[in-house]
Amino acid sequence: MHTGSPPARTPLAVLALVAAVAALLFGGAGPASAHSGLTGSDPADGSVLASAPPHVTLTFTETVGLSEDSVRVLSPDNERVNPRPAQHADGKANTGRVQLADGLAQGTYTVAWRVVSADGHPISGAFVFSVGKPSETAAEVPDTAAGDTAAGRLHGVFRHVAYSGLALLVGAAAFVLVCLPGAGALRPVRRLLAAGWAALAVSTAALLLLRGPYETGGPLTAAFDPAVLGRTVTGKAGGALVVRLLLLGAAAVLLRRAARRAAAPDGREEEWSPGRRVRWAAAGLAAGLALTWAAAEHAAAGIQVPLAVAASVLHLLAMGVWLGGLVTLAAVLGSRGAGGPSVPASAVGRFSALASAAVAVLAATGLYQSWRQVGSWEALTTTSFGRTLLVKTAAVILMLWAASFSRRLAGRVLAAVGTAGTTGADAGAEPVREPALAGAGKAAAGPAHGPGAAAAGVEADPPAPGGADGQRRHLRRTVAAEAALGVLVLTVTTVLTGTQPGRAAVKSAEAAAARGPQVRVVTVPFDTGTAGHRGTVQITLSPGRVGENSVEAVVFTEDGGLAAVPEIRLNLTQTELDIGPVDAKLTDRKGYWAAYDLRLPVPGEWTAAVTVRTGDIDQATVRAPVPVTGRPK
Repeated sequence: MHTGSPPARTPLAVLALVAAVAALLFGGAGPASAHSGLTGSDPADGSVLASAPPHVTLTFTETVGLSEDSVRVLSPDNERVNPRPAQHADGKANTGRVQLADGLAQGTYTVAWRVVSADGHPISGAFVFSVGKPSETAAEVPDTAAGDTAAGRLHGVFRHVAYSGLALLVGAAAFVLVCLPGAGALRPVRRLLAAGWAALAVSTAALLLLRGPYETGGPLTAAFDPAVLGRTVTGKAGGALVVRLLLLGAAAVLLRRAARRAAAPDGREEEWSPGRRVRWAAAGLAAGLALTWAAAEHAAAGIQVPLAVAASVLHLLAMGVWLGGLVTLAAVLGSRGAGGPSVPASAVGRFSALASAAVAVLAATGLYQSWRQVGSWEALTTTSFGRTLLVKTAAVILMLWAASFSRRLAGRVLAAVGTAGTTGADAGAEPVREPALAGAGKAAAGPAHGPGAAAAGVEADPPAPGGADGQRRHLRRTVAAEAALGVLVLTVTTVLTGTQPGRAAVKSAEAAAARGPQVRVVTVPFDTGTAGHRGTVQITLSPGRVGENSVEAVVFTEDGGLAAVPEIRLNLTQTELDIGPVDAKLTDRKGYWAAYDLRLPVPGEWTAAVTVRTGDIDQATVRAPVPVTGRPK
């Protein structure tokens, strides 16, 4: 193997380190675009209406999927009052609307909702509105997050298994097809291929069953409900899982044929060289498997969807080639005893080149994903996605640190034991015995940590005390630590795919702050000084922003009943800017007083002066502050 001078390789190693950190820091198992979020509702949260509305409408930031129980409106007695399931309002895919039953009684109603974002993740929430006057309510709404159910937790576990299976299957196949075709006849490599396929197949079947209760928040038993499974397979996420199972069936056929060709008729193992058709078929299956993630999850929502889907596919394949290939290389090295068959050093060189290309793809797609996912440096510390990403960064740095020790130890092992079995003048084809190849194998893993250094070879450091055996023991420890950190990185990556990206979280917070409360409710007691002429007046200002507002006033007696009064006047004043009083010009609506064209010119704290007349001469004027927000951006 060629060994360049360390000074020439150092800048390339540093550059490769930065590229790998950027790729793993900002890349994920799939690029996240955004979970959807609720932007508004009609009736608004906390509003008090004089009469029951005909329907409830919810509006979201993105397209959402609806099920039979996506929107439930519950009465104060916890009875459902929307007889039919939710539909998209006016054909808008980012809305959900349910019709309400006729003759709703007075009191506080609870709206519980759970929908599926365009990126495949469920979101949920609840709010209340009141008819006539607020009341106590016995409505039961789950207090867990959308994914914090038994089905949601199992879904997360099997999603991690699926990513691991994909990485192992793609990496092992790539190593056999590109680096060392003879490795396909080795029992440990065949076991890796079978384990990767089985993990991916079992997890995909489990995800297909769990998808229904995961989306609806239902019990685990719903996973075996034929009706629920039928709705799942007709959806985007379920359809992608079905396609994945079909592709795995085709992959099983290809693996079986390759295994038969790799075995001699008498049971002995022989080297098998796959042809171009086999390589293209394997590449197509791998890309198709990666596409089942990209087309149904985060990459399929948000901006630049075609580019995001392509980047996601490449990122997944590069991840598999790197991590799965590294595991396969370790298995090949472990199957070779000190006196056993040799492995050509050219195979190590080919894996070095392949891993270098994988890291380059990880860097390019990772930088693009970082723009889609994080959005700003501030989001790294202010969002759950950003904080989880920092944990992943720390694990990646530790992994690269362990890799630096492995590379140094590999060079010392090479220097201690040298190479054996040279059969020709071509150094690239030199077979290497297991002790030497153990070091070279770690050099091959180098591209994931430093493509430049790996391409040039491993520096042959002077032999250290303890000999090759001692160095190999140290090398195995550092490789084990690096593998454990790799599992941690993959686990955190899986968590990231189910977390709202920083860019989306910041935008949602900004939108909520700009909207402010959708309604202002002010309740003020009054007393005209005459027995039986006291109570409270409730003023509802909607949306409570600069511009046109609607205002409703309802009078309640001391015991909480509705009261009819001959007159209510409302004036608003902005004292700081010396604006007003602005007369709301309330009109009698037979049971309440209202105006729907009150215009407020500036934001800030206004003072509402409410005059309630309960008789010919009995009246009282009360005041209360009313905050008014600016227009949403």
